[in-house]
Amino acid sequence: MPSRLSPSELSRLTGVSTDTLRHYERKRVLPPPARLPNGYRRYPTEAVARVQMVKRALRIGFSLDELARVLADRQRGGAPCREVRAMVAGRLDELENRLGELTTLRSELQELLKDWDRRLARLPHGSQARLLESLAESPARDAKASRSPWARAIPASRRIRAR
Repeated sequence: MPSRLSPSELSRLTGVSTDTLRHYERKRVLPPPARLPNGYRRYPTEAVARVQMVKRALRIGFSLDELARVLADRQRGGAPCREVRAMVAGRLDELENRLGELTTLRSELQELLKDWDRRLARLPHGSQARLLESLAESPARDAKASRSPWARAIPASRRIRAR
């Protein structure tokens, strides 16, 4: 590997676009590269490991702003290790809660489908079963719905709005 990498070489080695590299620079999670006399950017080979670290950190839930703050603290001589650990522990707690909500949602959907299958089996083909209306039939379901992860499990952009 050459001692200095062009943006396209770094892009190829890390699997991110050159636009993403520039974005990482603007967000200060990737140090600005050296410039050749003609203005072309040249990254040190260590940039490969930095970009891979950023990609992994993003995947586990860090934002670029959080990373920039932690890396700036470290660059100033700070030791943000305990803060980083606490952040990841918080992400794990959030994930555990989310998994519990999704498990509950899966069970509710399985029960709903069983109920709907029973309803459909009793009707002649082509008849309306009014399945969506059945969601409003039981007050017990309404009480459960207030605790249900359904609303949180389905992104707002994909929810069907009641009118």
